[in-house]
Amino acid sequence: MKAAIPHNQIENLRDLLAAQESAIKWLLSILDSMNNGILIMDDAMIVRYINSEYTRITGVTHDKIIGGLLRDVRPGAILPDVVRTGKPLSGVFRREGDIAYVVDLAPITLDGRIRGGIGVFKDITEVQRLSTELKRIQKQTDRLKSLVHHAFQAKHILGDIIGVSAEIRNVIRLAERFAQSGNDILITGESGTGKEIVAQAIHNASDRAASPFVTVNCAALSPTLLESELFGYIEGAFTGARKGGKIGMLEIAEGGTIFLDEIAELTAQMQARFLRVLQERTIRRIGDTQEIPLDIRVIAATNKHIGRMADEGRFRFDLYYRLHVLNIHMPSLRDRLVDTRVLADHFLKECRQKLMRDLHFDPAVYDAFVKHNWPGNVRELIHTVEFAAQISEDPVIGVQHLPKILNPGPEPECLKRGTLAELVKNFERMVILGRLKSHGSSIHHKIKVARELGISKATLYNKIKSLGIGTGSLNN
Repeated sequence: MKAAIPHNQIENLRDLLAAQESAIKWLLSILDSMNNGILIMDDAMIVRYINSEYTRITGVTHDKIIGGLLRDVRPGAILPDVVRTGKPLSGVFRREGDIAYVVDLAPITLDGRIRGGIGVFKDITEVQRLSTELKRIQKQTDRLKSLVHHAFQAKHILGDIIGVSAEIRNVIRLAERFAQSGNDILITGESGTGKEIVAQAIHNASDRAASPFVTVNCAALSPTLLESELFGYIEGAFTGARKGGKIGMLEIAEGGTIFLDEIAELTAQMQARFLRVLQERTIRRIGDTQEIPLDIRVIAATNKHIGRMADEGRFRFDLYYRLHVLNIHMPSLRDRLVDTRVLADHFLKECRQKLMRDLHFDPAVYDAFVKHNWPGNVRELIHTVEFAAQISEDPVIGVQHLPKILNPGPEPECLKRGTLAELVKNFERMVILGRLKSHGSSIHHKIKVARELGISKATLYNKIKSLGIGTGSLNN
């Protein structure tokens, strides 16, 4: 008769079995909660476990495979070969219908002996979908980059900087050299001298030519609008901010050049923000905390003396010195009058192509160009040539076709000869007589003429008497 097992040992055994059962349930719960599919089989190639993710990936349910030979259900299974050879495999690509997955297979070894195998199944359908979506986005991004480059493209090249003067040849020489340096540039000069043309030519002569050339006129926008245009903003940054935010011009210029015209018009706050851009080569959109790195070249331009403005406290010294490393000064047209002929011929050629007419200048026109002061510089010359080309009905453009400021008419006979005192007297007589003929000779009209000429009524009457301006003169 067998001895009875003590009651306390039975309780200990029950506790041990309960603990083992709890541990197994815990392990199975972990396997079931995994995002990867799991299949475990023994060394007889019989499937002992699958989790729910395995069923989702392969479509094989628990009741169809558990307790059976793996290859009876999955004829192409590789795990039996792994168990037989003892050599693990990883990254095996498989597909079930619309689901693509990869499998990592490994033998299960216990006490130096292979006791089965395990397969870990990773669904890559989502990865493939994301990869496809990434390719689509990349394609769209490339298209947008192409559109941006087309929209922000520099038209002018170094050959468009026209002139034969020493001054303009020096500009071309500096532009060629600076284009290759990659440094930021400051272009100074009066309005209408062609600062933007030089900036575009530098961009096109540099290794950034295939990237955007973005122009921003600092004087054309209010400080608030200029900040949002330059730096962009995130959604909700301020009242009225566009949904999804907005990319700024500095970001659009990535890889290329941003041309900031009239840089002297920046407020003190914007000068500080822009100085940080130059120093750090990063920006922060309005309302954002993230710094965005930038790869851009900055070309700034001004028609003001910002060195003097810095001395007067109206422009930051540190920003001025940061910009003034490479400087190109555009000469005014009156300082290179020798270029007026070649410039005028170039602009007339463009007019001929536009109007489809044979046009050329009378030699006297060139003389008129050289005598003019050109306060509007090259831009004024362009408008003058276009005006004359439109006005002239003949192929030959003469002085009579030029704007009145370049064609004031013949000099009055009374001013052609005489002493200085006689010329002054004749000029005063001509002016007063002209005003009286224009306005009238009544007392009321004479008061108006005196006011226009900046003299008193008594002075006007004295001059009328001393200059011999009588009623007869007014009627002539």
